[in-house]
Amino acid sequence: MSVTVRIPTPLRPYTGGKKEVSAQSGDVEGVLSALTQSYPDLRRHLFTEQGVLRSFVNVYLGDEDVRFLNGPKTPVPDGAQLSIVPSVAGGVPQ
Repeated sequence: MSVTVRIPTPLRPYTGGKKEVSAQSGDVEGVLSALTQSYPDLRRHLFTEQGVLRSFVNVYLGDEDVRFLNGPKTPVPDGAQLSIVPSVAGGVPQ
């Protein structure tokens, strides 16, 4: 039982350049925990020192933002796709 986790370009150096990795299904928190156990350097980019998902890291289950589902307790069924999407800021004021 596993899920596919899509890794954004800025985080791929911490997954050996992989754009997708497999993790065990469960809930979002469990999937991300398993992911950071397999790729420990990724942890500091996803979580604070207190173990809370960083505010600029968005996680999607399919097309749904998990913040609007059950957050870290959102179930991730076998075969699902989880995407990590870091927020992008900046630009030129108009």
